[in-house]
Amino acid sequence: MAVDSSQYRNIERIVKGFANHRRVQIMDLLKREPELSVEDISERLDIGYENASDHVRKLAIAGLVLKRNEGPSVRHKLTPRGESILVFCKRLQ
Repeated sequence: MAVDSSQYRNIERIVKGFANHRRVQIMDLLKREPELSVEDISERLDIGYENASDHVRKLAIAGLVLKRNEGPSVRHKLTPRGESILVFCKRLQ
């Protein structure tokens, strides 16, 4: 019986998406305050804009954050998977 490694690659992509303390912090912030821009996130967490943008991009690639265009800005919120992962992470504390 052949093993379908694509399932494991998908799990790896998800885990890599939240495998950083700053990304977990961003997920927690978006749970409390959905629809934030990268600028809002960087200000609230006192991190650089480029840093925040890179973390949000990785969260989006992993399917943990949704992006929504609103005029010239982009708003972000957790996906249902992102909310589940955040609950999982908090249980590890």
